[in-house]
Amino acid sequence: MKAIIDKELCTACGECADVCPVEAISIREEWAEVSDDCTLCGMCVDTCQYDAISLPEVGTGPKKDKEDYKGIWVFAEWRHGEIHKVSYELLTTGRKLASKKGIPLGAVLLGHNLEGMEKSLFEYGADVVYMVDHPSLEHFTDEIYGNVLTELIKKYKPEILLAGGTSTGRSFIPRVAALLRTGLTADCTELDINEEGLLVQTRPAFGGNIMASILCPHGRPQIATVRPKVMKAEPLEHPTNGLIERVDLPEEIFRTKIEVLAEHKVEGPSANLVEADVVVSGGRGLMKKDNFGMLYELAELLNGAVGASRGAVEAGYADSSQQVGQTGRTVAPVLYMAVGISGAIQHVVGMQGSQVIVAINKDKEAPIFDVCHLGIVADLFEFVPAFIKKIKQERGEKE
Repeated sequence: MKAIIDKELCTACGECADVCPVEAISIREEWAEVSDDCTLCGMCVDTCQYDAISLPEVGTGPKKDKEDYKGIWVFAEWRHGEIHKVSYELLTTGRKLASKKGIPLGAVLLGHNLEGMEKSLFEYGADVVYMVDHPSLEHFTDEIYGNVLTELIKKYKPEILLAGGTSTGRSFIPRVAALLRTGLTADCTELDINEEGLLVQTRPAFGGNIMASILCPHGRPQIATVRPKVMKAEPLEHPTNGLIERVDLPEEIFRTKIEVLAEHKVEGPSANLVEADVVVSGGRGLMKKDNFGMLYELAELLNGAVGASRGAVEAGYADSSQQVGQTGRTVAPVLYMAVGISGAIQHVVGMQGSQVIVAINKDKEAPIFDVCHLGIVADLFEFVPAFIKKIKQERGEKE
């Protein structure tokens, strides 16, 4: 599908071609022509002063009776006996959206031996917790979790579903959207309700160069995922006891050909990368994998975690689980140290929420200095060892 040109209205002025981010528009003598490279971003539609461009009607499925769908749901992700922090962040945001629309806020808790875990969800604003406790949900699998959540949505019909953009959320929420034939916007940075009552889902597009606001006018529920730490978690000042809805589903919903034999927690420098208050990240400026050793030493002194830019990961200096950025993890620590990182927009969108950003780079023109709070123009191979030495001296530790 591609943008539609009304040849009767088009004047071949060329303004649409100038704004097209993928160069999908060419100008003929009498009108513009759109190639199959069109991504339906709509920038040409907004630019055309003659209303000569429109987008085709795109539907992910049959139109649904929207009046039947009420309420906002948050998928409350948990692992190893703890609710994931992103669930509290989404409940806080969901509470604001629900108040704006005057509708209830629900949380969905799936797993086994869940008793008592719902209490914290009420503290962050949930009015009702839909709980499915079943042995088959003890270990996560896309198939069972997707089938169960889909069945719950069909039964209770929420109009909005929010989930964390974690490895779990990214894995099975698209399955849920596909089964329900509705829309999904991934990795949103902002959520709001417009005048028509629709969920406005804002996310970076085209490498972070523009912010796209996306609507799902026909499909229900409207589904969005948000990466951890993009939004703030704020418990209620006066939480109340909400309603617990324990749901029993037919056994065939839990049938699967997949058997989880064991789960292993990730260990090492990237294990707590998203939750860490201090993150020390390295880029291609480290030159080789062995040089990341000084970052591990610095991170240990600061009780932090070690991250990396995409360039460093592709060069083999760090593991892919340590990648910070648009195609990696989003972090928002108290202190973020960018060591030898140029500051491409794809990396910046993954760490710009940090409270204090310190950049170390010998190139004073590096883009990272445009976003940092403290910039140090220096050779990292001289500065980082000196910084480590200074910390140890201040603490009275041996070098």
